[in-house]
Amino acid sequence: MRKFGFMFPGQGSQKLGMLSNFATKSNVIQETFSEASDALGIDLWDIVQHDRENSLDQTQITQPVLLTTSITIWRLWIKQQGPEPSVLAGHSLGEYSALVCAGVIGFQDAVNVVFRRGQFMRSAVSEGKGKMAAIVGLKADKITEICKDTGNLGTVSVANFNSPGQIVIAGNTKAVEHAMALSKDAGAKRTVLLNISIPSHCGLMKPAAEQLERELVNIKFKTPSIGVVQNANAEISNNPEKIKSNLIKQLYSPVRWTDCVKLISEIGIEKLVECGPGKVLCGLVKRIEPEMVCCGSDDEISLGNAIAEMSA
Repeated sequence: MRKFGFMFPGQGSQKLGMLSNFATKSNVIQETFSEASDALGIDLWDIVQHDRENSLDQTQITQPVLLTTSITIWRLWIKQQGPEPSVLAGHSLGEYSALVCAGVIGFQDAVNVVFRRGQFMRSAVSEGKGKMAAIVGLKADKITEICKDTGNLGTVSVANFNSPGQIVIAGNTKAVEHAMALSKDAGAKRTVLLNISIPSHCGLMKPAAEQLERELVNIKFKTPSIGVVQNANAEISNNPEKIKSNLIKQLYSPVRWTDCVKLISEIGIEKLVECGPGKVLCGLVKRIEPEMVCCGSDDEISLGNAIAEMSA
């Protein structure tokens, strides 16, 4: 059996009706969502399936919903006797899912923390004052230079090193828009404003990170049972306090996803499972390491195929 890893998606992967293909066939889904819903006093499963109040895309709801979805699939994997991965990684919010699966933090603690994290992020920047944008077809060092040149208009910096040729920037609205224009002038193939009102992974999130730090003081972090590649430094640590520190730093630092995937490849991983809705991360992995085998897992057939592939 070849070494393989699990990766967990972040915000943007949520969609109405997640896990509905599993719902009638396993009590794992009901039990996991009930556990999360009880922790928050909010019916997360009802939101995922119906979203009657249009709250699925509100970050303080999106974050616990996606975490719970990923943990559900992880538990289904275990119940169906899927093999244990050699390494875990998560994109932004997905890092919390990875840490739960590695036994670093408890599930209910994580649900509460990411709900509060969403609230902190939402309160850090006033509505309309921040934006995120994707820059396609321009080298990372050039985009970093452009962001520095735009600093007189406000905060703007690289938020996600997603893959070669796909970089996300974040910051104050005017600064982001000007950096987009400069990127276009510098030869970017496309610049796209993202439908995200909260500019994550930039300096504007430092107040949220300070609040998050106070929240994490009360949570017990344990030594991971499986190595987790962290976003802030693209490294694996076994030190619980270092892991906690990196989670705080992650909120205002860029997600080094390209470096995370390269490290996963360097340690001998040949296959990856995206443990969550959709295959956004699989798409990024294919641009970073084209030879890497990557499987989805968000419906019954995909999960079965992924278990068979990773067991081969």
